[in-house]
Amino acid sequence: MEVGLGLKAALPKLRKTVVSKVALAVGAMIEGQTPNTTELANLLPLDTDRQDMREQWLRRLLKNPLLSSVEVLEPWARQALAAAGQNGQTIILSMDQTDVGDRFALLMVSLGVGDRALPLAWTVEAGPANLGFNAQNVLLERVRAWLPAGAEVLLSADRFYPSVALFEWLHAQPDWHYRLRVKGNLNVDPGVGDIVTTGELAAGQTERYLPHVRLFDHGVSTHWAIGREPGHPEPWIIAMNDPPNRATVRDYASRWGIEPLFSDFKSRGFQLEDTQLRAPDRLDRLVCIMALAMYWCVRVGQEEARDHPTPLEKKRKNKPILTIGALESSPAAPSPGSPGVCARSAGSYKCNNLYPPSIASALLGEIDRWREYRTKLVTQ
Repeated sequence: MEVGLGLKAALPKLRKTVVSKVALAVGAMIEGQTPNTTELANLLPLDTDRQDMREQWLRRLLKNPLLSSVEVLEPWARQALAAAGQNGQTIILSMDQTDVGDRFALLMVSLGVGDRALPLAWTVEAGPANLGFNAQNVLLERVRAWLPAGAEVLLSADRFYPSVALFEWLHAQPDWHYRLRVKGNLNVDPGVGDIVTTGELAAGQTERYLPHVRLFDHGVSTHWAIGREPGHPEPWIIAMNDPPNRATVRDYASRWGIEPLFSDFKSRGFQLEDTQLRAPDRLDRLVCIMALAMYWCVRVGQEEARDHPTPLEKKRKNKPILTIGALESSPAAPSPGSPGVCARSAGSYKCNNLYPPSIASALLGEIDRWREYRTKLVTQ
């Protein structure tokens, strides 16, 4: 099976039996697209018809400490980051959190790829909660260690994330840009007049730029901007470390790629919210299997787009890409972005590799190949 060969090539140090089992689980996930372990167990090409033994096989895999999401995903993440940063392109990262039912909180850092995203690092905690900087720091340091040398990075995060510690961490990274949406109840010293809240400064504004303001009671120095997109009831109040202007505000639109990623994990994909797992470590390993399935289908889709492009993909090759993260189909478009984020190539903006339409056909092809492989194993 091609998935197994790919995993063995990417993970030469991981025990072969674990790699083989993970490959089978990834194949079952590609076909079943479900978090239900009973349904996944039925799709495994095991030499037994006993349902209890199939489920026990999968339970043992999800309990196995050798299946580390960090170790397993690292080679795939490094490769994706290197591809995203080639030719001096800025690497687009997003950080966000989603609830898995009412039992878990999933914090994730993703890589923007066209108008979508791929998972890079995540952590799972029991109970619905806003995970603070301690959890964020672990993920950001992990991704930072995987970046190619000298890479320029843009990190966008939604409004419940900014904290003093996060700003201090970002200010210590020389090649990182940030666009952090902030709440309207934060204290801000604009440098003129009294200390007010961010919401008070944004009241009635559709566009405003304030350099060198100080946030929080600690007086964190940053630039501040407000922008209101058509159709959005609330303005974007964005903190950034680049000169505030219309283009740098719109860079925040690159964050939207993580929203369809969460949909891929949840209601429009693997239905993760329906999981019956109760232990965070087992859910972490299930997410890892889902993430590998995504990476594999993206890889196959990109190869198919390169070798057998659709008419739309042929057209894209000959047309400059004018957006940094969101394509025209995205709710964030149009988003021209800033020169500090989009690298120039031949006089036009050129950004991350596209998430090609061929991925849908690649997924169908992988499902067919997996079914053939599973049937072959069962009948041997």
